[in-house]
Amino acid sequence: MTTASTPAFGPAPDPREAPRAFLEHLYRVAVDRALPLSTLGAHLPPPPKGRTLVLGAGKAGGSMVHALEALWPADAPLSGLVVTRYDHIPPRPEGLPQRIEIVEAAHPVPDAAGQQAAERILALTKGLTADDLVLCLISGGGSSLLVLPAEGLTLADKQRINKQLLESGANIGEMNCVRKHLSRIKGGRLAAACAPARVVTLTISDVPGDDPAVIASGPTVPDATTCADALAILDRYGIEVPAPVRARLESGELETPKPDDAVFKGHETHMIATPQQSLEAAARAAREAGMEAHILSDEMEGESREVGKVHAALARAVAHRGEPFARPCVILSGGETTVTIRPRQPGQAKGRGGRAGEFCMGLAGALMGQPQVWALAADTDGIDGVEDNAGAFVTPDTLARATAAGKKLSDHLDRNDAYGYFDAIGDLFVTGPTNTNVNDFRALLVL
Repeated sequence: MTTASTPAFGPAPDPREAPRAFLEHLYRVAVDRALPLSTLGAHLPPPPKGRTLVLGAGKAGGSMVHALEALWPADAPLSGLVVTRYDHIPPRPEGLPQRIEIVEAAHPVPDAAGQQAAERILALTKGLTADDLVLCLISGGGSSLLVLPAEGLTLADKQRINKQLLESGANIGEMNCVRKHLSRIKGGRLAAACAPARVVTLTISDVPGDDPAVIASGPTVPDATTCADALAILDRYGIEVPAPVRARLESGELETPKPDDAVFKGHETHMIATPQQSLEAAARAAREAGMEAHILSDEMEGESREVGKVHAALARAVAHRGEPFARPCVILSGGETTVTIRPRQPGQAKGRGGRAGEFCMGLAGALMGQPQVWALAADTDGIDGVEDNAGAFVTPDTLARATAAGKKLSDHLDRNDAYGYFDAIGDLFVTGPTNTNVNDFRALLVL
């Protein structure tokens, strides 16, 4: 097993000779730290007297299943169902028997496959006893993958509401509050369905603050938010729900199980990987390469392009004055920023991109070609939004090369088209699915 600072892909490139390769190395180290095979074993309970049922959802679901199958005693019964995103099932390790079914569904907007998976998962809880153990494998993306609309809602309703939330600029806590109250499986309801079996949740955090009630909308943990909170969020962003469903929210009929509910007695939740752990691994790797490293926060939220501008101001201060950090150094941050989709003008092409690319556009514009500053922003799941890239690079000549390619930054910002902007200059960062997910990764190198 490799450690975070000495991963299987070798030592760090020289940051002065190969800054882009160095930044990519830090990203790979961060992702390596969050892979389930390295982290899951320390949190496994012993096999129960009865049977062990495995349920779960998330973009890391496939790799979590493989890790569990490898680590669980070969003579102990193990079965279940986990849903992950399309094309996110890693190759099965040679010689590893399959004991848990893995299915695929859509993310970030749910589809019928996700609904079918959720229905099957809920059905598997029937007949559980106090002698049984339910292991729940939960990671980011589970909110969309585990879709089971509340009575009175259709899948089409959930798809519309989900899409509107994604485009509204709402943060992940707000989005998942709504999702929990419009679901028959989220917000602790899956745990309630497992009673009287013991539930142990193993989760990979992709949210600021590592709150298990927010990760994948907390299907197995208590929910402290209320129907009133969900209504306030829907009203804040102008998102409509069918009148009968709104009435059920107003009456509290769609309330979720709360922290004092006896159904959660004896349950456990273990955080097997977090954004902070991955940032710390990247910082160690940078220091081993001779660079001072500073972690700003693993909980950064806000409009992506604005967060990019703040990072640019910090990098420029370091480059010009050596404050608040001496150069050369690496500045790291994580969290989950948001993108508010701008209205398109008539005839304007639709933009492509996600949080990382939007951050990079804001960063590049505010850096204004600052010498000796390189950056990489990418999603640790390998997918920026719904595109095929993980993120993008920013270099001292990003603006100049884009201008030479006929690309105007303000035009791409106006239509949220980070993909088109960075693709034109060869600065998209493409990894494919990483089989884990600890949210945004941002690294700035100031030489």
